[in-house]
Amino acid sequence: MSSDIASPYPHSPSSPNTALHLAVALDGAGWHPAAWREPEARPGELFTARYWQDVVGEAERGLLDFVTIEDSLGPQSSHPTEPDHRTDQVRGRLDAVLIAARVAPVTRHIGLVPTVVATHTEPFHISKAIATLDYVSTGRAGLRVQVSARSNEAAHFGRRSIPAFGIADLDTPAVRELVTGLFEEAGDHVEVVRRLWDSWEDDAEIRDVATGRFIDRDKLHHIDFEGRYFSVKGPSITPRPPQGQPVVSALAHSSVPFRLVARSADIGYVTPHDADQARAIVTEIRAEQRVAGREGEPLHIFGDLVVVLDDDPAAARARLRRLDGLAGTPYTSDARIFTGTPGALADLLLEWRRAGLTGFRLRPAVIGHDLPAITRGLVPELRRRGVFRSSYEAGTLRGLLGLARPANRYAAASNATA
Repeated sequence: MSSDIASPYPHSPSSPNTALHLAVALDGAGWHPAAWREPEARPGELFTARYWQDVVGEAERGLLDFVTIEDSLGPQSSHPTEPDHRTDQVRGRLDAVLIAARVAPVTRHIGLVPTVVATHTEPFHISKAIATLDYVSTGRAGLRVQVSARSNEAAHFGRRSIPAFGIADLDTPAVRELVTGLFEEAGDHVEVVRRLWDSWEDDAEIRDVATGRFIDRDKLHHIDFEGRYFSVKGPSITPRPPQGQPVVSALAHSSVPFRLVARSADIGYVTPHDADQARAIVTEIRAEQRVAGREGEPLHIFGDLVVVLDDDPAAARARLRRLDGLAGTPYTSDARIFTGTPGALADLLLEWRRAGLTGFRLRPAVIGHDLPAITRGLVPELRRRGVFRSSYEAGTLRGLLGLARPANRYAAASNATA
């Protein structure tokens, strides 16, 4: 009989028996801007439930831990800080949380981790949306928290203004202060969400028809959060999720978001370009984890890679050149772009794992081509090397990641004073 509780210390990956964790990041037709023009891309179906069912179903057949689903509060852009007004690339998205909720009933094992933008959304809304997803998926929900520093996205809401800035301004004191504030706000956002998930004790629902008691009101708790960015009384309107705490994750490129990961997340996605850089990033995050008082708590650090995969490395390189030609410019990314065979990618993942990473989130350049190359090429190769599962061993996302179901903070406090 399998257990949903594995080792409480998945951040010690040096043991040869430690399984490698694997996720895919889903974004439209793929991460390359010309992906939608490939024969396998299905551009006419990107806004249909069938497309997302098929894509997540393929990831589940590959026994991946979870998928993340990209989202934003403005159209995609090739420009880092403002809209680009292009018409030759995919623009427009479905809501990531709603995609996950639609896919949940037609999947059984894989985790579902939609992106949520903390900057302009209320944590109360996010907490009940992800708690609902956890119920719909029977314990497979997570979230990827993201910030928005774009002035055009702030203008959708009208509650605050964010000044427009360019790449040349990123290292100015004003922009550094802005970005630091956004990540501090995201940390408080996650804290409120987590407290709201705990605001119902696990046995708060009685549902006793004979006595007419549906809930025990004493087991619903005000969270009374007061901070710089939020004032939230609670409790939630949604009972505690099946996992207790759905998995929280965040992408981090530098010290400020590293602190968010160390303080608030169960998984951090990082973007090293070689093993030495991976080792340095892991060291910095672990140091921030100690500062945050979370030393000894489980925290996964996943490496992100864009992947262009073929059985022949020359074919993979040729395909990337063709995609770049269609896009009109060479593709660049925050993450390393790997071009080659599934076997060579397996070599790289195992090398980086020795640098301290506990898993990887792969970004398929063309989902229709590179996702099957992951599930049908890379996964069997990793399994042959004894570092990847042959079946799903747990029924929840926390279980797949080796994360115990946490105790309810308010129940523990009540018991301590009883």
